[in-house]
Amino acid sequence: MSGGKGKGPRPAPSGRPRTGARVAAVQALFQSEQAGENPETVIDQFVRHRLGPNEAEDSFGEGRVPEVDAKLFARIVRTAAARIEQLDVAIAAALAKDWPLEKLDPVLRALLRAAAGELSVPHEPPARVVINEYLDIANGFFVGDEPRFANGVLDALARSLRADEFAAAPRG
Repeated sequence: MSGGKGKGPRPAPSGRPRTGARVAAVQALFQSEQAGENPETVIDQFVRHRLGPNEAEDSFGEGRVPEVDAKLFARIVRTAAARIEQLDVAIAAALAKDWPLEKLDPVLRALLRAAAGELSVPHEPPARVVINEYLDIANGFFVGDEPRFANGVLDALARSLRADEFAAAPRG
């Protein structure tokens, strides 16, 4: 999936601060990995400089996320960073055997880590909500096959990390 043409983040729909938190978490995890920065440092930078409306412009210019649930943002980044080794194992298990995690586009890798972090916390929010949210974000970042690829990986992750949510309901 490396080499896909990204189109940059698309704004979260107005009134969706939780989606904004997830967009920002993907950006922060990407920055932390690419720059080798401590996740707590990146969280602090985002909270001080990139989250919330800018007085000059209320847009996603310069990576700004105008409407954000800052607590959710920090929780996603911290969870993904604290559990990165086990999350990477879960993500790798959802990939084709000949497609290592390192081969993924770094933004896609950050997106999958953020989603896996949320999915690693049982029932909050429901797995299908997590999948839908990150698919929306993938469609905002990518114009190629990455969103479809992400859909397959997210579904496999959710079924692995939240198997109880996908168990067949008894018929009656």
